[in-house]
Amino acid sequence: MSDMSLFFEDVDTYLEQADLDSAKAEEKARRKNRFLAIACLVGVTLLFGEFITAKVIKPSMSSPKVTVTGQENYTAQEIAVKLLPLNATSWWNFDVKKAVNILSSDASIGKVKVTKTFPDKITIQVTERVPVCTTLIVDNGRSVPMQIDSEGVLFSAGTKKSVNLNDMPIVSGIPVEHYSSGMRIPQKYKGLIEQISKIQHQNSKYFASISEICVVPKEFGNYELVLIPSNSHVKILTDRTLNSDALNTMMVTLDIVRELGTDIGEVDLRYGSVSYRLRNESRVSQQKEENEDMGIMG
Repeated sequence: MSDMSLFFEDVDTYLEQADLDSAKAEEKARRKNRFLAIACLVGVTLLFGEFITAKVIKPSMSSPKVTVTGQENYTAQEIAVKLLPLNATSWWNFDVKKAVNILSSDASIGKVKVTKTFPDKITIQVTERVPVCTTLIVDNGRSVPMQIDSEGVLFSAGTKKSVNLNDMPIVSGIPVEHYSSGMRIPQKYKGLIEQISKIQHQNSKYFASISEICVVPKEFGNYELVLIPSNSHVKILTDRTLNSDALNTMMVTLDIVRELGTDIGEVDLRYGSVSYRLRNESRVSQQKEENEDMGIMG
C-alpha cells in the first residue's frame, strides 16, 4: 500500500515538474516574442523617423522650392531676385503676405497669388498688366515711354510677347503730374482708354493705320482728339467718341482726300459734318452738297 502511495507521489511530482518546465518554456517564448516585437517596433520607428527627417523636416528647414507661373516679361529667376529682401532661408519663415506686397509693388504686375505647400513648395502665380496704348510722360526732366492698361494704370514699357506693339497706338496729351509707379491716369481720360481697348478686341488692325492719338483739352474740362494717320500728312479732328465707325469714316475720308490730290492738311469730322483746311490756310466749311460730291454724308 505504501509502495502505491510512493508511486503516486512520484507521478505527481513528475507532473508538477513537467508543468513547471512547460510554464518556464512558455514564459521564455513570450519574452523572446516580446523582445522581437519591441525590436521591430524600434526599427520601424527609427526608419519612420529617418523618413520623416528626410522627406519633411530637412526640406522644410532648407531653402524652399519656388515655382513661378503666368509671367511673360520676367523669368522665374528675376521673380526670385525680387523676393531676396524676404531673406527666406526655409519654408517656415517664407512670408506670403510680404511676398505678395513686394511683387504687387511692381506696376507691370496686376495680380499675384502666393501659395505655400508643406513641406518645401512655394507656388507664385503672376498676372501681368496688358497694355492697350503707349504714352510719353516727363519724369525728372526726361521723356519716358510708358504703357497704359485697360484700367488706366501707367507702368514701364516693355516688349510683351503676347502684344504686337505695331497694333498699339501712341496716345499723347494726357496730363500726368508727379508720376509715381503704378499711378492711374486722370479719371476723365479712362473712357478713352476703354474705347481703345474695346477696338483692339474687335480688330486691333485699326490702329496699324494710326500713328498717334492726340488729346486736345477744351474749356470746362472736356477734350477732343486729333488722329495722326501713319501714311498720310493729313490730321483728323474728331470728338471724344472713338469707335470702329469713327475709324472707318476716317479711312474713307483719307481715301477720298488722296483721290482728290488737293493739299489738304486737316479734316474735321466733328459736329456731324465734314470740313477741311488746306495747308497754311484757314478752314473752309463745306456745304452738304459738297460733302455729297465727295461721297461723305454729313
